[in-house]
Amino acid sequence: MRYLPLTDADRSAMLETIGASSIDDLFVDVPAEARLDGPIKGLPGHASELAVERHMTRLARQNVVAGEVPFFLGCGAYRHHVPASVDHLIQRGEFLTAYTPYQPEIAQGTLQMLFEFQTQVARLLGTDVANASMYDGSTACWEAITMARRITRRAKAVLSGGLHPHYVSVATTMAKYTGNVLETAVPTLSAEPDTAALIDAIDDDTSCVVVQYPDILGRIGDLSELAAACQAKKALLIAVVTEPVALGAIRSPGEMGADIVVGEGQSLGVGLQFGGPYVGLFGCKDKYVRQMPGRLCGETVDAEGKRGFVLTLSTREQHIRREKATSNICTNSGLCALAFSIHMTLLGEKGLRALAEANHLAASAAADRLAQVPGVELVTPMFFNEFTLKLSKEARPVVRTLADRGVLAGVSLGRLYPGVAELDRGLVVAVTETATADDVDALATALEEVLA
Repeated sequence: MRYLPLTDADRSAMLETIGASSIDDLFVDVPAEARLDGPIKGLPGHASELAVERHMTRLARQNVVAGEVPFFLGCGAYRHHVPASVDHLIQRGEFLTAYTPYQPEIAQGTLQMLFEFQTQVARLLGTDVANASMYDGSTACWEAITMARRITRRAKAVLSGGLHPHYVSVATTMAKYTGNVLETAVPTLSAEPDTAALIDAIDDDTSCVVVQYPDILGRIGDLSELAAACQAKKALLIAVVTEPVALGAIRSPGEMGADIVVGEGQSLGVGLQFGGPYVGLFGCKDKYVRQMPGRLCGETVDAEGKRGFVLTLSTREQHIRREKATSNICTNSGLCALAFSIHMTLLGEKGLRALAEANHLAASAAADRLAQVPGVELVTPMFFNEFTLKLSKEARPVVRTLADRGVLAGVSLGRLYPGVAELDRGLVVAVTETATADDVDALATALEEVLA
């Protein structure tokens, strides 16, 4: 049954009020080539619910299911084993339907969870404080750039070539409307990250330097020298972590002097989910807490001396005047934050370190095996669970051919950086605890055949 709440007269009155002659006027900003000129081809017209369900099921069967084939995709979205207890707990009614604590005095359970989440994230990132989550890693990265501008009163941000291009794209889109100046670059197929170039790029107009750790090619650099160079010019160092499991094995960015650390929490508790939803992590030094976007939950005692939780800081536009808000992000990805926190709690520090060790050992064995394949060169000798290979052929068609054979080989740099010829043969391979030795052998064998 269709739901038609408005009559033609209602629509006409609404259009007249806003000064539009027709509904088409509402879409003038959408380029003509991006608009549909008719029904979507391949989808059925009017049909029963059962017929539509059958049709969509047939379409879904064309997908390659990640858990059923050798899987080596990464580049910011990672396949890890999520304990069944995580989904069991987050699907409880009191968690599944809970949202933003607009009435914090009666949302003690939600606030306590967010408080524990903040504690875990702060310890993981090595920062003094962390907020109660954000949309995802890319938007958290942009929020960090705007936060640096508020603190330094400078508009120029230097972005590492090793920063995920999707994160760069989000920042570039937002900067069009804020006046921020972004200096960007693309990575080179080299063993070392671009730390020296970043240090050279810092000047008196720089508000921040944004670097990914490990970077898009899987390289791990010491951030201490870069942090010192930023500090000397009164700029901030922003570190982006897209694989939080790595911090169970390598030094946290906060330990090395990063002023703001942001990231994507999907690896812990949140499955790949066909692209989302994800959960953004955001931590910083204590002296910058009042410029931090989002919410901050704090611990206190009530009038009877009992432990309680409050919203200590709420500088969002939904809580205060929009012009004074530090962020217009309107959600905290609460359910994904809960999943992250449950998974972290189940692991504990010892478990996280063991998981990180398992990832690194599996990835190291895979890199050694793949480097033996004729036509394959290992670009990144030092990595966590993700490394870059240089193939003797363009990587993108190789990935397509291997996918047709039932092996998801990795992410081609040509896909991430179209038009950059020197990256066409780059292939980023992620190996987590879910990849078996047989999976690696299947990838190596397939590569040998395709590259021959």
